[in-house]
Amino acid sequence: MERENMVKSVRRALQIIEIVSTKKDGLGVTEIAKQMDINKSSVYRILTTLAQYGYIEQHPETERYKLGYKFLELSSKLLDSIDLRQEAKPYLRELEKETNEVIHLVVYDQGEVIYIEKLEGTETLRMHSKVGKRAPMHCTAVGKAILAHLPPAVAAEIIDRKGLPKHTDWTITDREAFFRELETVRQNGYALDLEENEYGIRCVAVPIFDYTGGVVAAISVSGPTIRMTDDRVKGLAVRMRQIGKELSARLGYRGVHSVQL
Repeated sequence: MERENMVKSVRRALQIIEIVSTKKDGLGVTEIAKQMDINKSSVYRILTTLAQYGYIEQHPETERYKLGYKFLELSSKLLDSIDLRQEAKPYLRELEKETNEVIHLVVYDQGEVIYIEKLEGTETLRMHSKVGKRAPMHCTAVGKAILAHLPPAVAAEIIDRKGLPKHTDWTITDREAFFRELETVRQNGYALDLEENEYGIRCVAVPIFDYTGGVVAAISVSGPTIRMTDDRVKGLAVRMRQIGKELSARLGYRGVHSVQL
């Protein structure tokens, strides 16, 4: 019985926390009790205990209760402990299983992308990419996915410094055309590499955002042109956007970009 009462108290405490979190200006004991359909004395005892540990605060004038800064402290610790590669692995494996193609996870560093994870898939495909290797941003889908969501001044500085060197006949080498391409990436939510980096290979990539709202990585699916038809690329783009949203949410992203375009 004692154990059941303890579990019941914990459940009520969690319910109170959820209810209080919905109101920016806080709630009074009576309002909380009505929503939970329990007596005010029980609500008050739980609120008092939560306040002692910093999870709930009471406004001195209105006497309304709101979330305490303890949650900010805990969320900060949680966000600091997030490992991008570990969080991404289940999604990368899922994509590999669904597509049987090469899957990449990259991060941005000093005007380039770095491959930090690569799954080979089950189909035969020879690519230059390797974990730890750097690649240009202007002719890779992952690079364009990141560039499109960096501050415009930063993206422009990267292109000024790195240029738009030709890797294949399909590489975009005109500056105006390239920035139009980035605008298309922003509008569509995904980027394409249509044999722009390596002949015979097409890639679809999506950006990954973290809790700050900034872009921190990109993931891609790569395959030979014979398998990466226009129709398949369109279908993959839809799936990739979904994966990108789910992984970004795992990193604390709440759907608001920090970049002012």
